[in-house]
Amino acid sequence: MSRRLPLSLLLIALAGCTVGPDFVRPELAADADYTQQAFTRTALADIATGGAAQRLIAGMDIPGQWWTLFRSPELNALVEEALRANPDVSAAQAALRQANELVYADQASLFPSVGANLSKTREKVSGASTGAASAPILTLSSASLNVSYAPDVFGGTRRQIESSTAQAQYQRFALEATYLTLSTNVVNTAVNLASLRDQIAATGQIVQLQSDQLDLLQAQRRLGAIADTDVLTQQTALAQTRATLAPLQKQLAQTRNQLMAYLGRFPNQDKGERFNLASLHLPQELPVSLPSALVSQRPDVRAAEAQLHEASANIGVAVANQLPQFSITGSLGSTVASGSTLFSAGSGVWSLAGAIAQPLFDAGALEHRKRAAVAAYDQSAAQYRGTVITAFQDVANVLRALEADAEALKQQVAAERSAQASLALVQAQYRLGAVAYINLLTAQQTYQNTVLTRVQAQAVRYSDSAALFQALGGGWWNRRDVDPGSKGHPDRFGLPTREELMPAHNKTMPAAPTRFD
Repeated sequence: MSRRLPLSLLLIALAGCTVGPDFVRPELAADADYTQQAFTRTALADIATGGAAQRLIAGMDIPGQWWTLFRSPELNALVEEALRANPDVSAAQAALRQANELVYADQASLFPSVGANLSKTREKVSGASTGAASAPILTLSSASLNVSYAPDVFGGTRRQIESSTAQAQYQRFALEATYLTLSTNVVNTAVNLASLRDQIAATGQIVQLQSDQLDLLQAQRRLGAIADTDVLTQQTALAQTRATLAPLQKQLAQTRNQLMAYLGRFPNQDKGERFNLASLHLPQELPVSLPSALVSQRPDVRAAEAQLHEASANIGVAVANQLPQFSITGSLGSTVASGSTLFSAGSGVWSLAGAIAQPLFDAGALEHRKRAAVAAYDQSAAQYRGTVITAFQDVANVLRALEADAEALKQQVAAERSAQASLALVQAQYRLGAVAYINLLTAQQTYQNTVLTRVQAQAVRYSDSAALFQALGGGWWNRRDVDPGSKGHPDRFGLPTREELMPAHNKTMPAAPTRFD
């Protein structure tokens, strides 16, 4: 039994242990929540477009393609195009592929390395050194198979693999965050375009109203019923209203260019997609994820968790570097002189060696690297906690915005209708000479402002809905249009072609591999 003990100890040593801490996801505080007083329903505005009351359902799952809830085929097509063609998505996919390949490279360190060597040497030897009358020429041929192996006795290699795997997880959720940010940006840009078009249309109607009023005033002046000052004041008001169209047109063009960039198109590749708020449906049921589920749903939180995991594994790598490093090498082959055949009888050679290396003095470098790894973990832990707090803040802000902006639209619709009724009354009174022109002008300006503010309030409700889906993580775990583990183009050697660097805006991307280990 005593003879077997050394062998058993050797096998245990080769099997190894894993030094350093095992990663555990930080626990969420039991009392963490979005708001102190939750609400379940928003206000109802008396207007068809964007005025519906929205019901918030706790624990409701989030659709993977949440943007389809706006019921706009044009919007759905734009989001799908952006996810295919946006350069940021391609870059994030490439980063994930790179991280995965580094994991595979690190995993190879767990296995022996095997190599072959074949050589033939001719050498002229001095006759004086051999005692021969002439200088002989020697030919030496050799062939060998070499094996080297570094047993992961203390788990440093396994911790390195754990670290690179966590880095790959970080890149995976960075890709998810790219998908989520891009889809939200496309939706918000479409809403902004719709809002600007509606504001331009409303301004055009106001211009027509003021133009009609100017015609009436000019007719009254020709009859001598009013002074020139009233006509000039109306002309000024009309010109000022027309002047507001140019900034709106500029914003429309710039927003349109931004949408082209999200779609991976150049500005001149506009296909003429058009949106207005009436073409978008406001979702009437909205999810509110449980606080305990939020940390698993948000890509940025999962990415921060992966960075924390990486930092934890790096502590183990630093500790293992302070401990003995083991290596085993061996070779088997044949060496013959000229006239003999390799691997013939008596030509065999072999070697077997083992080594242990232990740092004895390095002026504290390894210890300081370990302490640096611990400090990096503390930093990642603080950043993770900050990311979680920000996630809860985002949800709380959106919930408050949903409630406040619904009430704001309700009041704005009421204000617009009051302003419209007031304008009609003042117009009638002015025609009868009961009020001064300044009263009419004030009523016109008030109505103009309420119309534009109402359109903006409608658009905000659509943006709030998109912001809620983004704040809750976007439902990536339910998505079927894009594989969460997608790495884009297949692996390849060499530089990408020009077509791959600058694909046509309507070119379909090749199918992506789905392996994620």
